[in-house]
Amino acid sequence: MTKKRKHQEDFQKVKLKVGKKKPKLENATDTTFKTKAIQIPEQLKEDGLLPTQNRKLNIKDLLSQMHHYSPGVKHNALLGLKDLLSQYPFVIDAHLSNIISEVAAVFTDKDSGVRGAAVHLLQFLASKIRAEQIAPFFPLVSAHLSSAMTHISEGIQEDSLKVLDVLLEAYPALLTDRSSILLKNFVELISHQQLSKRLKSREKLSWMLSVNPNRRVTSQQWRLNVLTRLKKFLQAVVDGSSEIEDEGLQEQKDSPHSVRTPICVSWKVHANNRQHIQLFENGGLRPKINSSFRLRSLASVMDSAEKGLSSAENLKGFIEIIVPLLIECWIEASPTQSAPILGNLLESESQHLMQQVLSIIHLLWKLTKRHDDTYKMELWLRMNYLVDFKHHFMRHFPYSLQETVKHKKKDSCKGNKYCMTSSNSVDHLLLNLTLCDIMVSLASTSTLQMDSGWLDMIRKFVTDTLQDGSKLNSKQVNRLLGVTWRLMQIQQNKVATEPLIKAVYTLYQQRNLLFPVRTLLLKFFSRVYQKEDLRTQRIRSRSKVLSRWLAGLPQQLALLGLRNPELSNQLIDIIHSAASRSNKELLQSLQATAARIYDPLDGALVLLPAEAQRRLVQLVYFLPRLPAALLARLSRCCLMGRLSAELAATLIGILHMRSSFAGWKCQVQDNSVNDVDYFSFLFSTLIGFSREELTSLQGIRGKPHISQTQLSPVRLYLTDLDQFLHHWAVTEMVCHSLSTIPSQSQCFDILQTGICKYLVGLVVIPDSTAGSVLCAINKLLDQACILSENLHKFLASCCYSLLYFLLTLDKEDAEHVQKRDMLWGSCISALALLPRLLRLMLQSLQVSRICRDELPVVAQLLRLLMQHGQLRSHMITNEFLVQQIIKDIMTLKSGEVQEQWLTDLHYCFNIYLASHPQGSGPINAVY
Repeated sequence: MTKKRKHQEDFQKVKLKVGKKKPKLENATDTTFKTKAIQIPEQLKEDGLLPTQNRKLNIKDLLSQMHHYSPGVKHNALLGLKDLLSQYPFVIDAHLSNIISEVAAVFTDKDSGVRGAAVHLLQFLASKIRAEQIAPFFPLVSAHLSSAMTHISEGIQEDSLKVLDVLLEAYPALLTDRSSILLKNFVELISHQQLSKRLKSREKLSWMLSVNPNRRVTSQQWRLNVLTRLKKFLQAVVDGSSEIEDEGLQEQKDSPHSVRTPICVSWKVHANNRQHIQLFENGGLRPKINSSFRLRSLASVMDSAEKGLSSAENLKGFIEIIVPLLIECWIEASPTQSAPILGNLLESESQHLMQQVLSIIHLLWKLTKRHDDTYKMELWLRMNYLVDFKHHFMRHFPYSLQETVKHKKKDSCKGNKYCMTSSNSVDHLLLNLTLCDIMVSLASTSTLQMDSGWLDMIRKFVTDTLQDGSKLNSKQVNRLLGVTWRLMQIQQNKVATEPLIKAVYTLYQQRNLLFPVRTLLLKFFSRVYQKEDLRTQRIRSRSKVLSRWLAGLPQQLALLGLRNPELSNQLIDIIHSAASRSNKELLQSLQATAARIYDPLDGALVLLPAEAQRRLVQLVYFLPRLPAALLARLSRCCLMGRLSAELAATLIGILHMRSSFAGWKCQVQDNSVNDVDYFSFLFSTLIGFSREELTSLQGIRGKPHISQTQLSPVRLYLTDLDQFLHHWAVTEMVCHSLSTIPSQSQCFDILQTGICKYLVGLVVIPDSTAGSVLCAINKLLDQACILSENLHKFLASCCYSLLYFLLTLDKEDAEHVQKRDMLWGSCISALALLPRLLRLMLQSLQVSRICRDELPVVAQLLRLLMQHGQLRSHMITNEFLVQQIIKDIMTLKSGEVQEQWLTDLHYCFNIYLASHPQGSGPINAVY
C-alpha cells in the first residue's frame, strides 16, 4: 500500500484552475527575438541621384537586366535604355563603357526582338556619340559585329548587316581600320571554303558560292544584301584614302569647284616687311624640305594583316578571292540564266545584283591605283581577268532594264506577264557605264589593236548616250565623262577624239542641266583644253568643237549673272585660264561680250561676289582693245560703290598698264587704249559723277543736302559718308596714275581744260568732287603749269565753300565730321601752292554782303589761316586785304559790345601779321 502511494506521487497530475496561466515548462524554448534596422545613407543617397525612366529604373538596373535569361526582360531593358538616354543624354558620357559593352553583347542574342531593339538603340546612340568618344571601345564593337556576321544562326547573320549599316553611316573611318577581318566575314557570308583536289599540293583554298535553303529570302536576294554592304564598305575605304586619284572627273560633294587658292601679295605691305611670302618648289602646295633623313611611314611598321587593303599583297589576295565569286553571281543573274530568256533585258533584282558586282570591282580597281607601281598592277589585272570579263560581261552589252507591269483588267496586253517597255528610269545606264569604266581601265595605247573590237562597242555606246538627249544625273555624267576621258587617252588622234568631244558638247548644249552636271562638263572641257594646249605647241591641230565651246563661255557668263554665282565663278576661271594663254577665239568672244559683262547696272562685274569681281577685273588686262564706250562703263563701275575701293584701284592700275604711259620698254599693242580715251576715263573717275548726275544736282536747294554761303557762288552737295570715302580712295589712285605720266605740264593742261569745260559754271558741286579736284591740282602742279583765270576763280570759290562747310559743321554730325581732315588738307595745300588762289579767296570775302551770323565764321577762318605755318608768308603778303576785312567787320559791329571772337581776331592779327615775326616755325591750326 505504501509503495503504490509513492509511485502515484511521482506522477501526480497538476490541476489547472480556471483563469490562471499555464506555467512554463522547464524545458521550454524561448522564441522571442528583437530586430534593428540597418541604415546605409551613402548608398541611398547615390540611388537618389541616378535618374530613372518611367518604370523607376535607373541605368544600373537596366544594364543588369541585360544579363537576364528572359528575352522579354532584355527587350524591355533595351527599350528602357533608349527612353532613359533620350531624356537624360548626360548619362551616356558617364556610363559609356558599360552601355557599349552591354549593347554590343546582344548582337548575337538568340531572340530576334532583342536584336532588333539593340539595332534601334545603337542607331540612337550613334547620333549622340562622336567618333573620338567611341574609338577606345570600337574594337569590342567590331569583335561582336564579326561574331554576329560569322554566327551559325541565319537570323543573327541577317541582323548583323543592319548593325553594319549603322556603323558604316556613323563611323566609317573606325570601321575601315579593321578591314582585314571584316572583308573575310563578307566572303564567308556568301560562300564557303572548299579544298580543291587540283590545288592540294599547293595547299591553297578555293571559295564557292553557298546556298542555304533555311533562309527567309532567296540565295540571290541574300547575296544582293551582302554585296550591297560590301560595296558601301569598300566605298568608305576609298573615301578614307586621300591618295586615290580617279582618272575620271570626281563627283562634286561639299565644294562645287575646288581650285588652288592663290597667294595674294600686297607689294606695299611686303616692302615694309609686314607680309611674309613663302615660296614652294615646283609650284606645289607643300614646301619641299631637303634632308638626308627619311621618316618611315607607320604603314610600313604594321603587320601586313593590320594594313588591310592598303597593302598591295592583301589587295591582290582579296581580289583573287572575291572576283571569281562576283563572276559566279553575275552568271546567275545574267540574261542567259533568267527566265524567260529575253535577250539582254534584265529583271529588276538581277539588274541590282549585277550593278553591285560591277560597283565592287570598280572600287577595287580604284584601290589598285593608290599603290606605287600602278602599271604592274594594271598589267596583272589584265592578264588575270580580261578574258573572263570579255566573255561574261561584254557578251550581252549593253544591258537594259525589263519591268514587271501589273495591268488592269481592261488593259489590252493583260495576257502578257512581262511587258517590254522603255523604262523612264535610267538605272541600267549606270550599270553599263560602270562596266565600260572597268573595261577601259584594262586597255592602253599598246593594246589598242587587240582590244579594238570591244573598245568600238564601248565608244559607240558612249557616243550614243551623250547624244540621245536623255536627262542624266551627276553620278551618271561623272562615270560617262570618266570613260570618255579614258577613251581619249587610249586613242589620241583627232579622228577618234573629235567625235567624242562633239558628243559631250551635244550634252553640254542641253537646257536646264542640273548644276552638278554643268560643273562636271565644264571641268571636263577645261581639262581637255589644257591638255590640248600643251600638245598643240608641237602639233598645231586644235579641236573645232573645243574652240566653239570656248567662244561661247563669255556669252554664257553675261547671261548667267547672279542666278548661279558658283557656276559663274567656274566660267570666270576657265575664261581667265584661256585668256592668259592668248586663245584667239575666246579673246574675240570676250571682246564682243565685254560691254555686257562690265555693265555698271546689271553686268556680272557688279552682281557677283568680291572674289569673282577680282577675277573679272583681272580679265580686263587680256582684252584686245579697250574702246571709249567700255572705258566709260568701267569708270561708272569704279564709282557706283558696288566694287570695293581696292578693286577699283586695281582696275585703274590695270588700265594704266595697258596705256602708252606705263613705261614699257617694248612696244605695246597698237590701238589697245587710245590716249584721249584714257584721259577721259581718268577725268570721269576723278569727278565721280556723270554729266547727267551733275545736271540733276543743280535743282537741289536747302539743307540738309546743300551747304551754302553768300560769299561763294559754289554751293556744296553733301554726299553720304560711304560714297565720299569710296570716291576719295579712287581719287588717290587716279592722282597716282596722272602723276606717273611723263609730261606733267601737258597732263595738267588737259585736266585744266576738262575742269573748265565741265565744272566751271556749275552752281552745285558735290563735296567729294570739289575735294578731288583740289587733290589732283596739288598732285600735278609744278612751276611749268599755268592756271587760267577762270580756273583760279573756280578753285577759290571751292576752297571757301569747303572751308565754310567745315567751320559750320556740327560736331555731333558724326557722318560729315569724318570728312574734315581730308577736305581741310586739300584746301590748305592748294592755298599754300597757289598764292593767287589765296588772294582771290580773300578778295571774295566782302563782308558787307553777308548777314551778321556769318561774320564769326569769317573771323574764325582768318584766324586759322594766320595761325597756319604753311600760309604765314602768303598771309603777310596779303596783310592789307586781311586788315581791310577786319576793318569792315569792325564797321558792321560798331556800337555793339565786342564779342570774344572779335577779340581773338584782333589778337591773332597783331601777333602774326602786324609784328611780322620771322622764323617762328610752323604752327598747326586747331579748329
